[in-house]
Amino acid sequence: METYGKILLIAMPFFLGLVLLEKLYGVVKGRDTVRNMDMISSLGSGITNATKDVLGLTVAIISYKWMVEHLALVHVPGTVLTFIIAFLVLDFAGYWVHRVAHEYNFFWNNHIIHHSSEEFNLACALRQSISVFFRIFTFLLLPAALLGVPEIVIVVVAPLHLFAQFWYHTQHIGKMGFLEKIIVTPSHHRVHHAINPIYLDKNYSQIFIFWDKLFGSFQEELPDVKPVYGITRPVQTWNPIKINFQHVLLLIKDALRTQSWKDKFRIWMMPTGWRPADVAEKYPVKKIGDVFNFDKYNPRASKGLHIWAWFQLLVILGFVSYFFANIAAIGSPQIFYYGAFVFLSVYALTDLMDRNTYAIAWETAKNIFGYYLLQQSGDWFGAGRYGQVFIVILQTYFILSTCITLYFVFRHYQEDHSHVPETAL
Repeated sequence: METYGKILLIAMPFFLGLVLLEKLYGVVKGRDTVRNMDMISSLGSGITNATKDVLGLTVAIISYKWMVEHLALVHVPGTVLTFIIAFLVLDFAGYWVHRVAHEYNFFWNNHIIHHSSEEFNLACALRQSISVFFRIFTFLLLPAALLGVPEIVIVVVAPLHLFAQFWYHTQHIGKMGFLEKIIVTPSHHRVHHAINPIYLDKNYSQIFIFWDKLFGSFQEELPDVKPVYGITRPVQTWNPIKINFQHVLLLIKDALRTQSWKDKFRIWMMPTGWRPADVAEKYPVKKIGDVFNFDKYNPRASKGLHIWAWFQLLVILGFVSYFFANIAAIGSPQIFYYGAFVFLSVYALTDLMDRNTYAIAWETAKNIFGYYLLQQSGDWFGAGRYGQVFIVILQTYFILSTCITLYFVFRHYQEDHSHVPETAL
C-alpha cells in the first residue's frame, strides 16, 4: 500500500505533464483533441482509481501467492527471462480479462468508465474503474503459477504492464510501420475505442497485438472510416463516480422490472447491452444510431467555471499527493477517512461541472467533513508540522469553496430558467 502510493506520487506529475503537453501540441498544430471539462473528468477518474487502489479496496478471490504455493510444478529464479515470461503471461491474461469485460453485461460495468469519454487522448487513458471490488480472474495467471514465477516478479511487472498502456491513447501518432504487426499502437487502440459498427469490440490486446490476430478479434484502422469515440449509450455526465455504477444500476433496474424470471437471472451474463424485451420496450434507453450524427455531451460552462474547475482539481491533487506521501504516518482507519474526503471532492466538483443543483449539497458535505477532520485533532493528518498557517489556509479554503460553489449553482439556476445564452470556453 505504502510502496504503491510512493510509485503513484512519482507517476502522477509525469502523466499530468504528458496530458497537458498533448493539449498544447494539439492547439499549436490546430488539431486539439482535448476538451477541457472532459480532461478534468478523466483526471478526476484517475484520482479516484488511484485512491481506491492505495486504500487496498480490491480483493483477489484467488491470490497469485496461493497458486504459486499450492500449484507450482517447478520454481524458476527471478532472472531476466522470468520477468519476460511474467510480462507475456500478464499480457495474455489481460487480453482475456479485457475481452470478457466487453462481451458480458455484468463485467462491462467494470470497464465502462474507460470508454465513457467521447474523445480519444492521453487523459482518457486515466479513466479507470473504482467499481472492481473483487478480482476474479487471477486464475488466468495460472501458467506463471505453474512455472513457479515468484510473486515479487508479478508485483514488479504488473505496474509496468499497466503504465505501458498509457502512451497509445492519442490521435497524434499515425500508423507505425512494422510495429503495427507486433505491439498495440495508437492506430490499433483508436479502433478499440471507436463505436463505428465495423470497429466495435475489436483489438482487446494491451501490449502485443498478436493476441487479437490469434483469437480473431483484430480490426485494422481503415483510411476511409474515421473512428468515432465513446459508448453507444452515452453516459451524459462528467462525474466519474456516477459513470462507474451507471451500467450496473441499469442492470438492477431491468432485473427488477422484467416479468420474466428467466431474464431476471440471465441478464447478468448476457452479451453487453442486452435487455429483457418487455423492459426495453417499456423503459427505452437512449442509444446512438448514427455515429456520425450525434451531439457530444457538452453542458454550458463559463470561463469562470473552467478556471474554478481547474483550481479545484489542483487542490484535490495537492490533497492526494500529501495522502500518498504520508500513508504510513496517517495509518488506519484515518486513511479511509482521507479517502472518503477525496471521493467527496471529486464527486462535488464534477457534479458542479454537470450544472447539477445538488453540487452545493455535495460540496457543503465535503467541506463540513473536512472541517470536522481538522477539528478532531486540531491538525490535518500531521500537516500541522509545516506550520499553523497551513491549518488556517485549510479552514479558509473550506469556507470559500462552499461559497464559490453556491455562487455557481445559483448562477446556473438563473441561466437555466431565464434562457440567457452563454458562451462555453
